[in-house]
Amino acid sequence: MPAEPLRVHKRRRLRTREVESLDAEMKRAWGITPFPPESAVESGSFDKQDVIILKGRIVAFRDGGTLLPTVHLILSMHPRTKFVTVDMGAVKFVCNGADVMAPGVVEAEASIQEGEGVWIRDMKNGAPLAVGKALAAGPSMRGSKGKVVRTLHFVGDRLWGYEP
Repeated sequence: MPAEPLRVHKRRRLRTREVESLDAEMKRAWGITPFPPESAVESGSFDKQDVIILKGRIVAFRDGGTLLPTVHLILSMHPRTKFVTVDMGAVKFVCNGADVMAPGVVEAEASIQEGEGVWIRDMKNGAPLAVGKALAAGPSMRGSKGKVVRTLHFVGDRLWGYEP
């Protein structure tokens, strides 16, 4: 039996003011402005999650009201904030959806607060691997034990694999 195609439900085009609001939210939280003026931005639901679509690709999603970029958007926009760098031994686990554990953290941006969205990158190339929520403040991630980031989206998951 073939797999069911991945589809976005309840799709609707956003108004200019809604797009401007999303862009301002992304700039405030991530330092990026992914939505050019007058761009065709849509919202929808994918796997029971609210998503934002630009040019047919899912570029952001909401987790508990927080707007988070997808790994695709991070790859194209290169944000310089809210990153957690993991050692190469942790890469295969993070790419399979595992939460980030403190012993694998090499660096975490100092401005990260507990509960904020973060993106996870590898230490060798700085390549984005996943997006998640910080379970500890940035400065304390290296010296602690246990989970420090809850992974919400990663390279290879259904959100990553969505093609229009």
